[in-house]
Amino acid sequence: MSSQPHNAAVNPLPAAVVALVLIIMGIEAVFSLGARGILGDASAIGWRLEAIQSYAFSSEIFWWMQESGRWLPEHLKRFVSYIFVHGTFTHALFVCVFVLAMGKMVGEVMGDLAMVLIFLLSGAGGALGYALVISDGQPLIGGFPAVYGLIGAFTFLLWRSLALVGAQQSRAFSLIAFLMGAQLLFGLLFGGQKDWVADLAGFATGFGLSFFLAPGGWARIRNRIRHD
Repeated sequence: MSSQPHNAAVNPLPAAVVALVLIIMGIEAVFSLGARGILGDASAIGWRLEAIQSYAFSSEIFWWMQESGRWLPEHLKRFVSYIFVHGTFTHALFVCVFVLAMGKMVGEVMGDLAMVLIFLLSGAGGALGYALVISDGQPLIGGFPAVYGLIGAFTFLLWRSLALVGAQQSRAFSLIAFLMGAQLLFGLLFGGQKDWVADLAGFATGFGLSFFLAPGGWARIRNRIRHD
């Protein structure tokens, strides 16, 4: 009896995607279990609030550092640390769903390292954009700006694919247009934070980074520079 190689119906997730999801949900599990008294002592109920105070990104702190010229490590870390602190379990869960979907598509094409770089640097870019536009807003928490960076990378890959087949490249931006439109609509109807600015800046960062991190991207840039 001959044996046939087993082909998985679903491609396995890139290791970096799994690692990011485990980190995000692991942190959220600690907060949720602490709040319910299952983990830690009586002070555990305030773990989430303490984490927000220590790791959230703050526009006011950013401008204080800029004006004073004191770029302190404990505040610089906030450009990235805020990504891993969420307001609720549902907030963290939705971020993980997008990381699984977008991270898989980006990671399979660009590789684990490029995907993680886009995730982290898009979070930092989203925070910077938020600080530049919203100078006195609420502290920024959650991984959506980084997720939007992955959406930006996915958009770049789709944009480049459409160019190769001669299709209309503007179609690549349908997803971000839908997401931002829905977010703005919900904000108008129900009120909301101005963190959509960070999401949009994260998207732009992810899209821009893809010119360098996508396969063959850096070579094309060098060739264009040489020809110019």
